[in-house]
Amino acid sequence: MRWTRAVGVRSIWTAALIGLASFPCGAAAEERGEQVVVTATRAPEAIDEVPADISLVSGEELTLRDATDLRGALSLVPGVEAPAGGDAGPSSAVPSFWGLHEFDAFLLVVDGVPWGGAFNPAISTLDLSDVQRIEVLKGAAPVMYGATSFVGVVQVLHYPAGEASDWAEAAYGSYDSYRGSAAFVLPGSESYAHSLAVADDSVGFADRREEVRDGKLLYRGALQTGRGTLRLDADVTLVDDVPPSPVVRVGTRLNGITPRNANYNPADATIGERRYHLALGYTQPTPLGVWDTTASFAHSDIRDIRGFLRPDLVDDGTPNADSQNQRRGIDDGYFDTHVAAEIGAGATLVVGADALYGMGHQTSRNGEYYAPLDGLTLPPSTARLHVDEINTIADRRLFIGEYAQADWKPDDRWDVIAGLRLNETGERKTSARLDEFDSAFDESAHAQQAVVRLSGTIGASYRAWSSAADEAVLYADYRNAFKPAAIDFGPDYTPDVLQPETAQIYEAGLKGALAGGRLFYRAELFLENFAELVVPNPLTGGLENAARERLKGAELELRYELAPDLALAGNLAYHDARFVRFVTVDESGNPVNAAGNQLILSPHVLASGGLLYAPPHGLRASVVAAYVGRRWLDEANTAPARAYATLDATFGYRLGRYELSLEGENLTDRREPVSASEFGSQSFYLLPARSVWLKLGAAL
Repeated sequence: MRWTRAVGVRSIWTAALIGLASFPCGAAAEERGEQVVVTATRAPEAIDEVPADISLVSGEELTLRDATDLRGALSLVPGVEAPAGGDAGPSSAVPSFWGLHEFDAFLLVVDGVPWGGAFNPAISTLDLSDVQRIEVLKGAAPVMYGATSFVGVVQVLHYPAGEASDWAEAAYGSYDSYRGSAAFVLPGSESYAHSLAVADDSVGFADRREEVRDGKLLYRGALQTGRGTLRLDADVTLVDDVPPSPVVRVGTRLNGITPRNANYNPADATIGERRYHLALGYTQPTPLGVWDTTASFAHSDIRDIRGFLRPDLVDDGTPNADSQNQRRGIDDGYFDTHVAAEIGAGATLVVGADALYGMGHQTSRNGEYYAPLDGLTLPPSTARLHVDEINTIADRRLFIGEYAQADWKPDDRWDVIAGLRLNETGERKTSARLDEFDSAFDESAHAQQAVVRLSGTIGASYRAWSSAADEAVLYADYRNAFKPAAIDFGPDYTPDVLQPETAQIYEAGLKGALAGGRLFYRAELFLENFAELVVPNPLTGGLENAARERLKGAELELRYELAPDLALAGNLAYHDARFVRFVTVDESGNPVNAAGNQLILSPHVLASGGLLYAPPHGLRASVVAAYVGRRWLDEANTAPARAYATLDATFGYRLGRYELSLEGENLTDRREPVSASEFGSQSFYLLPARSVWLKLGAAL
């Protein structure tokens, strides 16, 4: 327990004495009708004033485009990919920012709470029904969110308690899929407001065994208690996925032996999760400023049963696949308290402390089996397989920090933000392995790590020109970031605690509006120097630290309102994400010097464009096209993946309370490799096949 005392005693006392919350200073921006954001400052602030790269996606746009997952929701955000699937199952996704294609390199926040806590983003339990807006902040997380991300923050904001989209819909689609959702305000009183959102999905795929079955419920309540407000959020998420099989790369390309939609997982394959989340918050004005506290706790029970073909693709009746039957339990807690105060004309200061706690424990029973490569025979259930190896892991993480951030507006042209955070992180890990064949491989290990480190940010924006609704705002910022390494809940024995990841980030850009405020534009340059990036080892499948990387590039975003209900959106990004110093091994164990090479699945060029037509009545439509450039499938940059384009479209008609629409996803039916598996070395998940939906919606 020594690391716990060293990391946390002073911080816990600090948190108990000071407090965490939102600034009350965004009203002026809202009165002017400007878009406001809260992710960078925890306060409503005009998006053009914040010295950072921020994109907004409204709930109305999500409904118009029928965006039910992160891929659809973020498809018009510049420089972002979020293909569905990956090792966490078809309900999940692997977002990419600034050319870094890593599941855990970004922070997912839901209504102010880090979603997934001190471990990995809990994307498979994300609920995109009844969303008011999504904010996407590029770069490291603000100092208020701690040691959690390097390349981006995605905050999903649902309608607050007592408000809702008041919308219900039901849809039927390809592969006998269906989904339904409803969100509405519940009867309340003058002092208590509450609302409820529910959703249920059953989605099929071109691989007839692959399936998504999710159920989600979100209850939000708010009670006025004297001068303060007490908030309650309760989430229940039930996930039952049947995962696909990744496609094995052989040499410089994906193999041509296994059929595209073959599923080699054991007969009882599943990624099932039961997640229960409760959050409490309290806000009250005090003589020092507005005080706000949030506390949340989530518990997840996970069953993960899968198998992976071996890269040699042997098909002679001998075992050619490895199985895993895992039971995992994860507890994650979050506590945040701060005071936000005005400290002078045009200046505010937020001072607070927070803590992220995570406890994960897993037992993995591993075996091997034979799967005919023609994909016509159902592999055996893991209950019928001999268990060759049993691996266990118990990992406890505690991330604590004290922070302060000042926001100073000396006049209506300047906005200066500076923040500093003291990170105190600790981790204890116990691992054990039992080999059924050779007791010489039975072993156990204990590892722990405690790190105390400063991180911070400073940035400024300057309105260089303005005329009525038009303006040009220059901005620049610097962020120094720190993050403990990801935890590998894979099947292998991984006793080590990896080195923390660190980064230094520089941004500069121009944003504003033209044509009477109807044309919004943003252009940015960025540079990030990365150290100790966590990557999978091609030989073992386990995780390791890569030495140094550099991410740099430019992004451009445009959105033009052709008419009050018609908008044209477009963006273009150039990314150059490379290893600066990294020596790894290939699948044969030979050393590979990857210095100067591009990161895996990191294209130079990303682009997307969309036409959005959303009048309150009559015909409504959207068309979104996306382009992903050429990438590499290996660190040696010898296995290329070709460029591709996708097309999504919706066409509907709204009459009175009702709307009927026809919607299509990936209409080009491109099945390109979009995510790498960390558990099956040299294995890649493909973009899901084309799907078409017929949806009926109604206002409540």
